[in-house]
Amino acid sequence: MKYKVVDAEVRPEGRLSVLSQIEVGNLLDRSRSGLYDIFRHCSLAVLNCGSTLDDGKVLLERYKSFDIRIIQQERGIKLAVTGAPAHAFVDGHMIKGIKEHLFAVLRDIIFVRNEINDNPKFDMETSDGITDAIFHILRNAYIFRHRGRPNLVVCWGGHSIKRKEYDYSKDVGHSLGLRGLDICTGCGPGAMKGPMKGAAIGHSKQRINTGQYIGISEPGIIAAESPNPIVNDLIIMPDIEKRLEAFVRTGHGIIVFPGGVGTMEEILYIIGILLHPDNDEMPFPLIFTGPVGSEAYFDTINRFIVNTLGKKAGELYKIIIGNPALVAREIQNGLKQVRHFRRDKRDAFYFNWHLKVDQVFQRPFKPTHENMRGLELHKDQEPHRLAANLRRAFSGIVAGNVKDEGIRAVDQYGHYEIRGDAAVMESMDSLLTSFVEQRRMKLSGKKYKPCYRFIK
Repeated sequence: MKYKVVDAEVRPEGRLSVLSQIEVGNLLDRSRSGLYDIFRHCSLAVLNCGSTLDDGKVLLERYKSFDIRIIQQERGIKLAVTGAPAHAFVDGHMIKGIKEHLFAVLRDIIFVRNEINDNPKFDMETSDGITDAIFHILRNAYIFRHRGRPNLVVCWGGHSIKRKEYDYSKDVGHSLGLRGLDICTGCGPGAMKGPMKGAAIGHSKQRINTGQYIGISEPGIIAAESPNPIVNDLIIMPDIEKRLEAFVRTGHGIIVFPGGVGTMEEILYIIGILLHPDNDEMPFPLIFTGPVGSEAYFDTINRFIVNTLGKKAGELYKIIIGNPALVAREIQNGLKQVRHFRRDKRDAFYFNWHLKVDQVFQRPFKPTHENMRGLELHKDQEPHRLAANLRRAFSGIVAGNVKDEGIRAVDQYGHYEIRGDAAVMESMDSLLTSFVEQRRMKLSGKKYKPCYRFIK
């Protein structure tokens, strides 16, 4: 099947308009750095906005002829795209929001390559160094606002959810928007788009024209979760670990909607961090919510968390079913505690420096078959470390499901093998089986084929 494509030249939207010759040369050098491949991959994902395709491998194969290059001019730069998805254009002109996202990709990839990687200023072997690098990436994207109060709510959930769940996420976003709260998500469709769309309507009703809708992605996942059109601040982090830390450093509270393995990875990340002893007094409102009918879904997740990480982990969040206004009020009350805590600790409202993020949550995990087999999934360790290893296991399954590199590795070497204590393996198996039964692991209309197998 042929898909309509467009060739075009576009000028910058946003804050990036000039590049040095060295920056252009490094970006377009296809022989050594791999930087061009990342730029091309992320750019194609941005141009695929509005598509229901959630398979990175299929996207790259569908638009094999797609290319993008920089045209250096005296008055700035242009991007020349060939073979781009036609739905990114109207009457031959690229949609403005997509153009902004395209240049945000260029901005972040160049900044990380030139200012973060191999820069002695950032000691990436230390926890503080990694956090400082994340801060600089976000600051370079100009997303920080010196707010008078904490009001940024992170919303997590599946990119491919039921219509009832999507409508509910939109209703929650509407309740948040009416209260003047801003939204940060993984930038994609589904439970990432719904809260933003609802908040935009709520902001409009309250005549708030400064609403912020932040989308944070990374090269490995962006093809499966192309940025939705409501995002007005897009940031591309270097990897999933820095993406997750960016969420918890900038957000003041988190709402989790129904989702699949990727959502479970996010849940384990925040719970593992909050379980660290240094964060015992840290107020961080965390709510799991969905429409009436999602009780069984959250019961299964709650049972998995308590069975693997203990009762203390189950006390870190509230579950609210079918009540958007209550969710918004609970978050708002939690944000008041965050405000008082930050003031007492003299911490910034726009970046949570005080939060302890252990290196086990910061080190990039490459889901090779060897690394997946070597995960320590047993209870003979501190709960926050078990949460970190469980997070890595789910990250590997996400890679095998939707990331181009992971899909190709599974095609070549077979299933990931996941080993651990019998009790932990049984809990994981039960949770993932429930996801399959609820069709939360279904891709592109196909029956789900597991990319993993458990070995007790």
